[in-house]
Amino acid sequence: MDEIKNAMRAKDTVALEALRSIKSELLLAQTASGNKEEISADDEIKLLQRLVKTRKESARIFTEQNRPDLAEPELAQIAVIEKFLPAQLSEAEVEAVVAKIIAETGASGIASMGKVMGLASAQLGGTAEGKTISTIVKKLLT
Repeated sequence: MDEIKNAMRAKDTVALEALRSIKSELLLAQTASGNKEEISADDEIKLLQRLVKTRKESARIFTEQNRPDLAEPELAQIAVIEKFLPAQLSEAEVEAVVAKIIAETGASGIASMGKVMGLASAQLGGTAEGKTISTIVKKLLT
C-alpha cells in the first residue's frame, strides 16, 4: 500500500498499474481460497512470478509484432514487480544446485527428469524460474 501511495504521489502511472495488479491478484487469491487468513509467502512469490511471466510473454509478442510502444510498459512493469521477488540466482548457481541434487539422488537419463525437477523446484523456490531449472536439468541429464 505504501508503494501505491508513493507511485500516486510521483504520478508514476506504470508503477501504479503494476502495483495495483499485484494488489488485485493478492486479493483474488485470498478470496478464492475461501478463508479469511493471509495467503502464504510461497503463494505470494508464485503469484508474483506468474505476473512477471505473463508480462514477459506479452512484451515478447509485442516485440515480434513490431510494437515497442506496447512492449515498453510491460517491461517497465516487470521491473516494478521484480522488486518484490527474492533475488534470482544466476544460471551457474542454479546449475550447481541441480548438479548436487542429481548426485544425491543418483538420477541418470531423461527419465529421471520429473524427480529431479520436483526436488529442484522445491529447493530453489522463488529464486529461479521454472524454465531455467528445466533447461539446466535437461542439459545435465542428457
